[in-house]
Amino acid sequence: MWDYLEAAVLGILQGLTEFLPISSSAHLRIYPQLFGWGDPGAAFTAVVQIGTELAVLLYFRKDIWRIALTWLRSLRAPEYRGHTDARMGWFIILGSLPIVVLGLLFEDAIDSALRSLWVVGSTLIVFGLVLGLADRLGRNDRPIEKLTLRHAVLMGAAQAAALVPGVSRSGATISMGRALGYERAAATRYAFLLAIPAVLGAGVYKLKDVGAEANNYGWGPTIVATVISFVVGYAAIAWLLRYVSTRSYAPFVAYRVLLGGAVLLLLALGVLTPLAGA
Repeated sequence: MWDYLEAAVLGILQGLTEFLPISSSAHLRIYPQLFGWGDPGAAFTAVVQIGTELAVLLYFRKDIWRIALTWLRSLRAPEYRGHTDARMGWFIILGSLPIVVLGLLFEDAIDSALRSLWVVGSTLIVFGLVLGLADRLGRNDRPIEKLTLRHAVLMGAAQAAALVPGVSRSGATISMGRALGYERAAATRYAFLLAIPAVLGAGVYKLKDVGAEANNYGWGPTIVATVISFVVGYAAIAWLLRYVSTRSYAPFVAYRVLLGGAVLLLLALGVLTPLAGA
């Protein structure tokens, strides 16, 4: 029963942090160790994210259906190929390739060495500052309708950096989008859409590892956490899209720097250990 309670807390944590540019994978590494629960494991982290991506599918269901339908039509009918939705379909597909390729190439390091809290604390700070600079210096004059193939691939490459816990998938994509001059709402919306193939693919791929020795939770707790992350994540999407329409990412930058600094300090003091069992 205690495993289910822990999983429920982690599901709430995942739902709250997946879409905010503060790195859900970092939070699922840091807080369980602070609570004395240990590292939940890479498979648990990946599978629980399926819940939050299902929230994206539900929230953007009309957009996703329209994009998918127009993209499929464009494969047969040339008159659809210049349509914004058809182009968006290609942008999402091509923008997802970097994270898929790098994720497969560096799977072992992602599941082990890169989960070190020294790495997590450092990336929270560094990529938090990157987000702050991009948000402050970005022109903020390009709507999502002006997205180009080059920019879509660049944001996809930025998303791939989030294979390292602490970077933040949404944070990296948004940082690149803001640096390229896209409006906050446009960069955030594309970050949500771009994450769908990568996160769902990673979650399904890691299903085989649920219950393995490297993970603290079996199927039951993992399912509970996934369902809870779906509910909480849906509410987080709606809140963030409203927030970024009128405000900057500055509070998230400050939070990342403070959390990363606290993690590095606790590691130096020996309160936290870099890796589970270390």
